[in-house]
Formats: sequence, C-alpha cells, structure tokens
Amino acid sequence: MTTVLLEVAEPTMIGDGIEIPPGIRTLADFRKWALSDNFPQRGRIDYIQGCIEVDMSPEDFFMHGTPKTEIIAVLAYRNRQLKLGYLLSDRTRISNVSANLSAEPDVIFFAKETLESGNARLVPKVTDEDDRYVEVEGMADLVVEIVSDSSENKDLHRLPREYFAAGVREFWLIDVRRPDIQFQIHNRGDKHFEPMTVDADGFQTSEVMQCRFRFERTRDESNYPQYTLIESV
Repeated sequence: MTTVLLEVAEPTMIGDGIEIPPGIRTLADFRKWALSDNFPQRGRIDYIQGCIEVDMSPEDFFMHGTPKTEIIAVLAYRNRQLKLGYLLSDRTRISNVSANLSAEPDVIFFAKETLESGNARLVPKVTDEDDRYVEVEGMADLVVEIVSDSSENKDLHRLPREYFAAGVREFWLIDVRRPDIQFQIHNRGDKHFEPMTVDADGFQTSEVMQCRFRFERTRDESNYPQYTLIESV
C-alpha cells in the first residue's frame, strides 16, 4: 500500500498507472476527484486524516475474497428477510466531514432509519440521473473490514479510530490469515469501539443485525479453506 501526503503540487504516479492529480489539499478536494470520471476504476483509494492511501494489491482468494463473500451472503439474506436497510460492498464510498475520512469498506450497511433521519445522505452522480448515487455522506450503521497483508496497520488501528469518529454504530474486524482466525464484533463505547463478549458457544451479538453470529473455517473436499457465518437468533 502506498500513502501519499497531501499538498501535491504536480501529478504523482503510483504503481500500475494510478495518477494522483495536483491540487488535492482537503477532504473536499479528494471527494470531488473521487466522484469525477478521472478517478481510477481499480484498487482501493481512501482518504484518512489528510493522507491518500492507495492499495493496488490483488485480492487474496482465501484470505480475503471468500470470507468476504460469506459475510455478504449471510448478511444480505438476513437484511432481505427483515428489511432492515441497505447492504453494499467494496466500491461503496462513505465520506464523513467531521472525521476527515473518505473510505471504501469491505462491507457496509445503512439502516433505513439512518437515511430517513438524515444521519446518512446519498450523494447523486453529477449527471443527476434518477436513482444514480455514488457516495454516502455521514455515518454508517455497520462496517466490516477483513485484514489484508498490504493494509494490516490501517485495518487494525487507523480505520477503527476514524470509523468511530464518523459515528459508525458497529464495527466488525475479521482476520483469517493465521491458524486461529479472528472474528470480533465491536460496539460503540464512550471513547472507542469495544469488543462484544463472546458467549460459551462462541457467538457474539450484533445489535445492528439483531442476531448473534459465529464465524468458522473448515476445509472443503479439495482441502481449500471454507468459511461459514453462523446465525443464532
């Protein structure tokens, strides 16, 4: 991952032909670029407290891709059954002015009430076409990050702090790179996210999704890792 400090006076080239244009000094500058046709269509590019962080690493199939797919599949089905709100992944950008943050989480969820109250606002495309939105401004109810080798420090330390500052209600952190996988649901405390208690059966409560969850890894018939997000109401 490459970190680019702001005050860019001239175009700055990042690997794989990604160009950071000059004149980006603030979150507003970054958001304007992120919503333009010139913004790169690949990689993950976040703005965190005055720095642009670019990750062009390919997605690790079994350490990132398949666990993310399992999380999305289970939460999407639950969301559809209960009609809680809107679940999205990857290239969904959330920006928060007070946290000085613009990021694309692995998975993100907004409750209907959050949008209706104005705590989150859908930002339309500049074309103003009906039902075309490219960014959410404000807070999210749930954010999930799956730790990657290229973004370990960001996932474990910087992003949780900034998501809390942005008003995120619940933060899930998942790390499957080692024999003992980490699955931790965090709820908002007074000053930072606090881990939910794991019960005797290995479940943790998600207040946002109104359910308890346990995350497991087994091996399939080809001996590849297989992940299961187990629900318990």
